[in-house]
Amino acid sequence: MLLSDDLLLNFKRCERRAFLDLYGDRTEQTSEKDFLQKLRKENQRQIQEYLGQRPYHEPAAADWETCAAETEALMAAGVECIYRGVLLYHFDQWPDTPIEQLTLVGKPTVLLRQPGPSRWGKWHYRPISVKLGQKPKPEYKLVAMFHTFLLEAIQGRSPRLTQLILRARRPHRVDVDLWADKLQETITDCINLLLPELEPEVFISRQRCHLCSWHNHCYAIAQADNHLSLVPGVTPNRYESLQGIGVNTLESLAQTSPKHLGQHLGADIAMQLQQQARAIVHQEVVWRINRPNKTQPIPQGSVELFFDIEAEPDRNVDYLLGVYLVDHQNQREKFYGFVAETLEEEGKIWQEFVEFVTQFPEAPIFHFSPYERDTLNRLGKKYGTPPQQLQKIVGRLMDIHQWVTKYLVFPVESYSLKALANCLGYQWREQGVSGDQTVCWYDQWLETGDRQLLEAIVRYNEDDCRATHHLKQWITSFLESQQKTMVLR
Repeated sequence: MLLSDDLLLNFKRCERRAFLDLYGDRTEQTSEKDFLQKLRKENQRQIQEYLGQRPYHEPAAADWETCAAETEALMAAGVECIYRGVLLYHFDQWPDTPIEQLTLVGKPTVLLRQPGPSRWGKWHYRPISVKLGQKPKPEYKLVAMFHTFLLEAIQGRSPRLTQLILRARRPHRVDVDLWADKLQETITDCINLLLPELEPEVFISRQRCHLCSWHNHCYAIAQADNHLSLVPGVTPNRYESLQGIGVNTLESLAQTSPKHLGQHLGADIAMQLQQQARAIVHQEVVWRINRPNKTQPIPQGSVELFFDIEAEPDRNVDYLLGVYLVDHQNQREKFYGFVAETLEEEGKIWQEFVEFVTQFPEAPIFHFSPYERDTLNRLGKKYGTPPQQLQKIVGRLMDIHQWVTKYLVFPVESYSLKALANCLGYQWREQGVSGDQTVCWYDQWLETGDRQLLEAIVRYNEDDCRATHHLKQWITSFLESQQKTMVLR
């Protein structure tokens, strides 16, 4: 059996993904998303910045076995730095597994020569992993430890230091003693899962799954089974608890006694999950049972503004401030997109946005996430907007997402703007496009100057604003109908 660092990383993130990577039908994979390709390019730039002017050697072979042999030859020669080296080691067996032969393969970003004896001479090598993440995630540390383990087997000694280089460029030291046992356990678990060729159960995780090439395949299975992971609030731990009491389907979650659920999940969580399941089963929007006693009213105005931002986080720029104006008095609706066509124009579009919204001092500004409020405060400070003027703008903000999640339960799989608006019949003109794709389009616009890309981003942002308006209008009608029902009672 061959176990690579990529396979181990995927196993740590999702056991099913590791299984499908090894045994899955490749025709059921989707092509790699543009956003992943963008991340790879950014990681490559990050690596080149780390290498800087440092001279390095790079193995030339394409296959792992030959590349690993070239890497060992470079280490034996004592070169200072090896880029894209391959570490490969064969084991006759592995503890607590039935395996008889195991080959481990690792690809550290860089191998650096260090003083201290090894089988090569008076030097040895330590691994450097350059990752795009902001934080030293456990899976990053595990893979770094994997490289350390392989180096110890190959060069006859463990490196004294193993480092992660993250986005902020500050090196993060990996505690070898702490992660050695975790690595052994993870390799054992991975082997014992993959050897019998038993396919792990589907579990859809909204954060981890959306960029996976197997997502569509797994999601189709989950939908066909009405899988509980599609219920908002069902985490892997809660799913395990539900399975433990025999709750395996959406219908059983909707019907199980709340008291029984509460004994295992806690009363509040049980109530939340059951109400969500019932909303999905009956395809209806209902009041949240544990909502605040007093409902916060939705602001109304003769003029209303609906606001959405497009940003490129890796370039640290908010490049599109979109506002959809609805003038009820004059029966006029119009979208205004303030677009930074270059990175340097962020300040310019900020001032244009401030001047525009200041024309409507009484208009509520509706948006759909905390990001808009945080960004307005940040941009205002960055570009010297007078605090009083900034506060007048920020004070008019109304987060529709916060309102929905506090008071209502929708029959949806997530409480994203797209899921809620689609549920209410709104459709985006750019079908199948996500915010990740617009980030890629903006990067491509900066590189190519293709105005069609910028126009597509503006359309997407306008639809986000219109969808927020659609959701707000629906909520307003819902509140009015509920009030009429209460009067009739």
